[in-house]
Amino acid sequence: MAQAPHHLFGLADGADGWSVGRWLRATLQILEDLRTRGRPAVIVGGTGLYFQALTQGLAETPPIPPEVRQAVQDRYDAEGEAAVRGQLALSDPAAATRIAPGDRLRLSRALEVLVATGRPISAWQADTRPALAPDRWRGLILEPSRETLYARCDQRFTQMLAQGAGDEVARLTARRLDPALPVMKAVGVRELAAWLEGRTSLATATGMACRETRRYAKRQLTWLRNQTADWPRTSSLDPEIQFQALPG
Repeated sequence: MAQAPHHLFGLADGADGWSVGRWLRATLQILEDLRTRGRPAVIVGGTGLYFQALTQGLAETPPIPPEVRQAVQDRYDAEGEAAVRGQLALSDPAAATRIAPGDRLRLSRALEVLVATGRPISAWQADTRPALAPDRWRGLILEPSRETLYARCDQRFTQMLAQGAGDEVARLTARRLDPALPVMKAVGVRELAAWLEGRTSLATATGMACRETRRYAKRQLTWLRNQTADWPRTSSLDPEIQFQALPG
């Protein structure tokens, strides 16, 4: 962070759940400001849907009535993912196939849109335009070996612990926020909360959090292979080699 200015980092409070649309609008404002000042921007992260919103567009669907959202969640709880995916597949097979296993948020969202509007979310998405013109950006996927990636996942969580992750989770859980908020579902929060509450040991919590981090990284790679198959890739961890791998 000392090497370059960071934007949209540490900006929102945990109780303020940002949507992809809100992130997209804030990002476009920053990109325009940087463009007028002749400054380049590097957009990084692990949530593929955010990249997709920039490069392919974001479907502007109507608001979902609370009763529809609740009905979908009730069915998910009562019948499970397979039933929800099966119902979605009847009218929106593209979304049912595209959404990764275990992705309750996006699977529920797709069914909510279908029920509320009578139109598949895939159709809404097909009508969108990219937020960034194709000639205004270049993409690169960093795809190190699985062994290297997993080792860095473990190292990252260990560093987080050393830098006060336990204290941060303690402050967060003390606020009694809605468990459905994204911040409460962040990798490591549930595991460290169990340790802080005396339900498990620190060693066990650390092992579980590292495992979940690796699983998340694996899901990221799967998403990238499916959704960005045409993006260039590099397995190198050398910044110079990574820069050379950028197209154009």
